[in-house]
Amino acid sequence: MNGDMRQGLGWTHELLLVVSSLALAILWFSGIRSELVLILLQITLMLIFASIFGGMVKRLHQPPVLGEILGGIVLGPTIIGTVFPGVQTQIFPSTGEPYQILHGVAYLGLIAFIFTAGLELNLTYIRRNRRGTLITSIFGIILPFILGLGMVGFMPGLWKIPSGDLGIFAIFMGTALSISALPVIARILIDLDLLKKELGGIIMGAATIDDIVGWSIFALILSSLNMNINLGLNLGLTIGVLLVTICILYITGSNRHWLKSPFFGAVIDLTAIVMLAGATVSEFIGAHGISGAFLAGMILSERVVKRNFILRKTYLPVMVVLAPIYFTSIGLKTNFVANFDPAIVVLVFGVACAGKILGACLGAMAAGMPRRTAMAVGSGLNARGAMEIVLASAALDYGLIQGRVFVALVIMALATTMISGLTLPWLMKTRPISMRAWDPLPLHEQMGSYNYMEE
Repeated sequence: MNGDMRQGLGWTHELLLVVSSLALAILWFSGIRSELVLILLQITLMLIFASIFGGMVKRLHQPPVLGEILGGIVLGPTIIGTVFPGVQTQIFPSTGEPYQILHGVAYLGLIAFIFTAGLELNLTYIRRNRRGTLITSIFGIILPFILGLGMVGFMPGLWKIPSGDLGIFAIFMGTALSISALPVIARILIDLDLLKKELGGIIMGAATIDDIVGWSIFALILSSLNMNINLGLNLGLTIGVLLVTICILYITGSNRHWLKSPFFGAVIDLTAIVMLAGATVSEFIGAHGISGAFLAGMILSERVVKRNFILRKTYLPVMVVLAPIYFTSIGLKTNFVANFDPAIVVLVFGVACAGKILGACLGAMAAGMPRRTAMAVGSGLNARGAMEIVLASAALDYGLIQGRVFVALVIMALATTMISGLTLPWLMKTRPISMRAWDPLPLHEQMGSYNYMEE
C-alpha cells in the first residue's frame, strides 16, 4: 500500500469517527434516555476520542497513550466540562450506576494492560548480564527514591498533605520516581535496533528490576492504607506473595522442560483466570489489583512459547479496546487546568529526570561502561510512560494523592517519555530504522522472535 493510499484511508477513518460522534450526540440529545444507552454512549465516545487523538500523536512518532489521555482531557472537566459543563456532567456523571459500571470497565482495561506489561517481561535480560544490570538498577532505584523522599521532607508545606500522612506520601513519591516504563522503553530500543545488543539488554534488565521493586513497594503502601488489616499482617501477606512469585520464577527458570509442557484446557481461558485471580488476591490483601496482575503476567512470561501465543491472541483487543478506555478515563478524573501547579510540576519533573538519569548513569559507569553509553542508559531508563500514569491513577483512586500531584505525575510521565525518544538516538548516534515505532504489536512480534506453534 503506497503512502497516498494509506494517508487517504487514515483521513477516511478519522472522518468516520467524527461522523459517529455527531450521530451519537444527536441520538442522545433527541431525548432517548436509559442507563444502558448512556453506558454504551460513554464507551463509544471514549474509544472515538482515543482513536482520533491517538492517531494524531502516532503521526508524530509518539506513544498513542499520550493521545488517549489527551482525548480523555477533552471529554472531561478540563475542556468540554469548562465549555459545556451541563453536557459533560450529563454524559459522564460522577455518581450513580453508569459511573460505577464505567469505572468497572476501565478497571478491567487497567488490569489487562498491566497483565500484558508483565507478560512482556523477559527475565533473560537480567540473566544475560547480571552484574551490569544489577548495579545499574540499584543506582537507578536508590537515587531517585532518596530524592523523592527529600523533596517531600524539605518542602512539606508545598504538598498540602496532613502531617500524619506525610511519611507514607514521601515513600510513595520516592517509589513513583523510581519506576520506569518497560513497554515504552522496549519500543524505543526496537526502533533504534538496540534491543538485542548489550546496551539494550542492560537497559531492559534494569527497567525490569526497577518495575518489580517499585510495584512491590507500591503494593505495600496501598495495603498499609487498608484500616481493616493489621500492618504486620499486610507486610506478611505482601512479602508472602512476593516469595511465592520468586519461588515460581526460580522453578520455571531452572526447569526448562516444564516450560515446554502444554497447558491443560483452553490457553486464553486459563490466562484470563490467572490474571483475574492475581488481581483478586492483590485486592484481598489490601493492595491494588494491578500488583497481582503484574506478578501473574511476570510468572507466565517465563513460558516463552505460550506467552507468545497468548500475546498474539490478546494483545490487539487489550491495546486497541480495553487499555484506551482506561487511559481515556484518566482525563475524566480531574480538571488538568485547575489542578496545574507550576511549582509542583517543575519540581517533580526536575527531580525525576535528575534522579533517574544521574542514578542509572552512575550505576552504568560503575559497571564499566563508557560515559556516553552510560548516559544513554540513564536516558533510556528515564522514560516513565504509561506505567507511571497507572501508578499515579491508582494512588489518586486510593486518596493517597490529590489532583495537583496527579497532574504533575502525568505531565512528568509524558514529558520524560518524549525526551527519552529524542535523546537516546542522539547519544547513540543512530537513527530509527522504522517509522512504525508505535504499531500496536506485541514486542516479541516486532522483534520477529515468535515461535509459531500449532493453534
